[in-house]
Amino acid sequence: MELRVERDALADAVVWTARSLPARPPMQVLLGLLLEVGAGDSGDGGLEISGFDYEVSSRVRLDVTADEGGTVLVPGRLLADIVRSLPAQPVDLKVEGTRVVLTCGPARFTLPTLPVEDYPALPAMPETAGTLGSDVFASAVAQVALAAGRDDTLPVLTGVRFEIEGDTLTLAATDRYRLAVRTLPWRPTDPSLSTTALVPARTLSETARALTAGPEVTLALTPGGSGAEGMIGFEGSGRRTTSRLLEGEFPKYRSLLPSESTAMAEIATAPFAEAVKRVALVAARNAPVRLGFSADGVVLEAGGADDAQASEQLECSWEGSASGEPFSIAFNPQYLLDGLGAVDSDTTTLSFTGPTRPAVLTGKRDADSTPGVPAEYRYLLMPVRLSG
Repeated sequence: MELRVERDALADAVVWTARSLPARPPMQVLLGLLLEVGAGDSGDGGLEISGFDYEVSSRVRLDVTADEGGTVLVPGRLLADIVRSLPAQPVDLKVEGTRVVLTCGPARFTLPTLPVEDYPALPAMPETAGTLGSDVFASAVAQVALAAGRDDTLPVLTGVRFEIEGDTLTLAATDRYRLAVRTLPWRPTDPSLSTTALVPARTLSETARALTAGPEVTLALTPGGSGAEGMIGFEGSGRRTTSRLLEGEFPKYRSLLPSESTAMAEIATAPFAEAVKRVALVAARNAPVRLGFSADGVVLEAGGADDAQASEQLECSWEGSASGEPFSIAFNPQYLLDGLGAVDSDTTTLSFTGPTRPAVLTGKRDADSTPGVPAEYRYLLMPVRLSG
């Protein structure tokens, strides 16, 4: 194998692929990145860089000038560290026996290779299910994945649920304290497609961010069931990722979303988020920020009688109970800030059914919004019960 490739393109591809390498692999060869080159008659070949850990596979293709094709397995993280440090000049890569030699300007590195014959075969891409815009997909994943759990002892909650009904794709995630749901249109290959899948949130987030260089993302899916192993694949901008689906029953989250509210507030998102950050400075760990809504606006408070205290008042539009009594509720400040950051609107609408019931955060509804039709994005947040 012998080739020449642009340094920036190589570094970008290697660093992205190396992120999926396992920290504690069952086999040492899984610490390697597989480099495969095919040389054409014109000398213009394609370099494919792949990583695999039996759960997630990543593959990226680069255009290179290849004098000789071949396949080699090299230590992935070491290669990533090296290419990131190379000067901004073309990189020459050549296999010499059991070593790989990288030359870039005055820099020269010699790397050992791993036994390529022991490397497992990468999974094939599942059948294409449809496509959607890469920016829209990345935004939707970011809005939802933040609510996924991080406790690996509850694997079902570490995933994002995909629900496909024709040309509508719904993403949902929950860690039991909050729930994020995003509905968006997409272009299915089969207009009658109806299926679900549970995708690891961490893999999904990294993949969605990496595919924004191209205009759209192709989603491929092999749902589990009947003894088959569920697999999902994403492809775009020359990159491809596959992941095994999570198994288990995702919570029936739709029953948690209230169909109506008894009180509602509209408040400017940025000032609200900044006020939450300031007031939360005096909150002890895991202590909530208290919100008091009334016709005069909202008052944010944190801290206790024997500790530091903070309060701040903001203007807001408030539609409360007929009695006109102030409405008080408390939230984990970080969870509240996550929701405000994900709403993606200058104005946030908070809908309430009671001080001990979940609240729903959405963006500002347009005047021509259809009554009874849920917002595209909903962030449900459980309140913190206050003692006394």
